Formats: sequence, C-alpha cells, structure tokens
Amino acid sequence: MNRAGDRQARSQDEIRAELVARLRSRSTEIEDAIFNRVRELSSPAESEDAEYRAGLRATVAESVDYALTSIERGEESTEAIPPAAAAQARRSARSGVGLDTVLRRYAAGDRLVGEIIMDEAGRFPNEALRQVLRTQSPHVDRLMASVASEYMAELELMRRSPAQRVAERVKRLLAGDAPFDAEGLDYEFEAWHLGLIIAGARADVAARTLAAGVSREPLVVKRSAETAWAWLGGRERLEVSEVQRYLTAGVLGDVTLAVGEPRWGVDGWRLTHHEAQAAQQVMLRRSQPLTQASNVILLAAVLRDEPLARSLRETYLAPLDEHGDSGQVLRDTLRAYFAAGFNAATAAAALEIDRHTVQRRLRKVEEALDRLLPSCHAELEVALSLEELDDSTNKGVLLAVEPD
Repeated sequence: MNRAGDRQARSQDEIRAELVARLRSRSTEIEDAIFNRVRELSSPAESEDAEYRAGLRATVAESVDYALTSIERGEESTEAIPPAAAAQARRSARSGVGLDTVLRRYAAGDRLVGEIIMDEAGRFPNEALRQVLRTQSPHVDRLMASVASEYMAELELMRRSPAQRVAERVKRLLAGDAPFDAEGLDYEFEAWHLGLIIAGARADVAARTLAAGVSREPLVVKRSAETAWAWLGGRERLEVSEVQRYLTAGVLGDVTLAVGEPRWGVDGWRLTHHEAQAAQQVMLRRSQPLTQASNVILLAAVLRDEPLARSLRETYLAPLDEHGDSGQVLRDTLRAYFAAGFNAATAAAALEIDRHTVQRRLRKVEEALDRLLPSCHAELEVALSLEELDDSTNKGVLLAVEPD
C-alpha cells in the first residue's frame, strides 16, 4: 500500500473508532430505543411472559454490542453470534413467535442503528459514514442467518418432542382463542389450582416433587432446561404458605418459585398462571426463594411499562436528591416507616434514632414532594422497590435468562 493509501486506511480506522466511541456513550439510549421499537412487534402473550421479555432485553443489549464491535473492526470482523440472540431465537420458536417477526425485529433494529449513525453525520465525512453502513450490512445479514438457523433447528426438535406437543396444547388453552379441549392432558380443570413458574436445575422434576409433597395433581410444562410452568390441582384449596413450608425444607434443590394465588376452575387456572407470570417479573430481578404475586402485583404491573417506571422514580425519588447526602437518609427512613406499618416509633427503633427525628424526616419528604404522605404512600413504596430492583440489577443480581 502506498503512503496516500496508508493515510486513507488509518483515517477510516480512526473514523470508525471515534464513531463507535460516540455510539457506546449513547448505548443505553440506543438499547432503549431498539427495545421499544421491537416491542411494537410483540403479541400480548409475549409481553406477559417475563422470561421472554428479559431474553428480548438481553438480546438487544448483546446485539447492539455486536453491531458496534462490527463497525469498529470493519470488514475484518468475524464476531460470533451473541449467545443471547441464539437463546432468544430458540425461545421464540418454543413460544410460537413467527420467524418473520423475529427477523423483522433485527431489521428494525438495524434501521434504527443506521438512523443513529447518520445522526452523527455532522461530525464525520458523509462518504465515511456510507462506507460504515455498507460494511455493516454483511454482518447484519450473517447475524440474521444465524438466528434463523437456530430458530429452525429448535423447531425441528420441537416437532420430535411429545413434551413440546403438550406445551403447545397448554399454550392454546391459556390463550382461550379456541373451544376448551383438555383431552390427553390427564389433569382435572374443575378444581382448585395454584400456578407456579419454577426456575433452576431440573425445574420440571422439582415441580412434580412439590406436587407429591403437598398431595396435589400436577400439570407441568417444561419450558426449557431450567424453567417449568406448573399447576398444582385438587378438590381442596392449596395455600401458598404450604408451598413455602415445603420449599423451606430444602428437598426441591436449588430452585426459585414465582407463585400465583389459589383459583377455581378453568378461568382460575388461567388467572393463577397469569399471576405467576407477574411474580416472575420481580423474581427475575430479585433473588429470593419464593415470590408471591399478591405481594408484588403493583410492582410487576409497573415493570411492564418502562416509561411509567421512569415517571415514578422521577416524580417521587428525584426530588429527595435535592437534599444532597440526606436523600439516602430520607429513603432509608421511608423504607423503615413503611415496613413498620406507618408507625414512627417502631421505625425509629429500627433505625436506632428517636421518634421526633423520624417525624422531622417525613416532613422533609412531604416538603420535597409538595404532597402529604397518606396521599402518595403507595406510589412511594413502588418507586422505592423499583430503585432496589435497579440496584440489584446493576450489582449483577438479575437472574440469568438461561442460555438454553
């Protein structure tokens, strides 16, 4: 290569490096924009499936990193398909999401990345940006081809699996878009049901062990290597506390449970599963043995609407930060006050301070929010819980969505 060509090559490398640095500084914005766009292509059933949503979010994050690395390395990039993308392709096949929908999501994400690259046009030569986009296309095509291959391979496995045929039957019954026909499932639907989602090694075995332990009839759908949907049915109502006691005994192994509420009949069978899915929204973010829907129903509802979650934090927590270092003190006081059932004296004992100090801090909160605590305590509790979940996620507590 002559000297002029060498300068041109170095210039192109420098442009790519600078562009990627700018895009990485906007990575959160890019991921949020792509996630919101691909969610527009989601069905209601996908939106309710916490595991699928978490997998979609992880796929977006890894795919954005894949795209930026490909831009940085140019034509020489040989990055392997992101593991989350492969796992989500298989999960999509199992969940009944069409391959055309899966590929449209990647195309939509690619278009959005292209729009953001051109948004940087004022800082780079247009020809350089066009070259970046041209070299990026083969990498996107290779990613989509690999995703399609993973999807079709999983579909072929499903066709050969009796367990998958049961799973498909259960999904149709849950959807309720056809006459109810439970033939072949060997489960009584005119009964009490308790819905669970179990995560961990041999989750399906844990579900059947639990059913035997509490003397209930099980319906178990193995969703993947480490996730199972389960229903425990019987003529008598099964309380969640009985499941908790059996779980505490340690015979189920290293598993976590998201649990609905006891419900009757076919409609109850669907509802308790829907509640377990809501509890799973929280379970995926907070590591604890059992998450019961009735304890987290408001939090789970907000987690499904990210702009609303952001609004809660901005409205009810951001004003506390205007008090400087005392913002965290006010948060701790609120948590103690709520945990004490709105009793200032009990909260003071937990914090090892006097009751008047607690009351002064609560008045500071009211002044910061310009509203009285009784009028907004539910919103504050949810906002504080969201912040705790965010902290857990940032510290790596977010439960891994299994790689299948």
